[in-house]
Amino acid sequence: MDARHPLHVFDFLTNPERFMAFSRWAAPMFGVIAAVLAAIGLALTFAAPEDYQQGDTVRMMFIHVPAASLSMFVYLCLGIASFLSLVFRHALADAAAQACAPLGAAFTALALATGSLWGKPMWGTWWVWDARLTSVLVLLLFYLGYLALRGALEDEQKGARAAAILALIGLVNLPIVKFSVEWWNSLHQGSSTLFAKPGNGLPAVYAWPMLVMSLAYLAAFGSLWLVRIRALVWRRKSRALALRLAEN
Repeated sequence: MDARHPLHVFDFLTNPERFMAFSRWAAPMFGVIAAVLAAIGLALTFAAPEDYQQGDTVRMMFIHVPAASLSMFVYLCLGIASFLSLVFRHALADAAAQACAPLGAAFTALALATGSLWGKPMWGTWWVWDARLTSVLVLLLFYLGYLALRGALEDEQKGARAAAILALIGLVNLPIVKFSVEWWNSLHQGSSTLFAKPGNGLPAVYAWPMLVMSLAYLAAFGSLWLVRIRALVWRRKSRALALRLAEN
């Protein structure tokens, strides 16, 4: 390893050319993985038995829970990319933040919509203002605020910096979303997956579909994120080239 560049193995994260070379094959690869896993996951979902309490509505879990998990994971990615953009002025990090915000908003909206569909037969209402649901709604508002603030300012750099600061502030909400069920009274059930308390884990017949669908969501996000970053990089290159041509 070059002593002058101890982290050169990660150069593709900051070097647009290397990133474009990496993402050219990584994006379609993750897309294929997502499609295969989603097909397997859906097959396992429909093969899973009815729950003795929830009946067929238990299948909503395999759509809702991965979306809810991704809504937080994507925001963490947004926060990290925004931090790198603010502190180190990495253009690729800024593109990564800009690219993942709409994806995170979509996952969060899907989590809220499927949660309402699942909650109606379970709780007898579409919505309750408890800590988990409210904090996830706030998460969606942070995503939308980031997108709105970024597009509101005519100066693109100022808009990017202001949106990045908002994204970092929104990181405070992530532990609130994660631990809201433990910290406050809530109709929402606690974790029954990776971070479940002993005895609260899912039976294998439900755990496998959940795992496969979660990996499918993650792979889909990876593919879409890379595609969106590539599009932004090409757009910025085209804009820079147009400005150079105009000056000449």
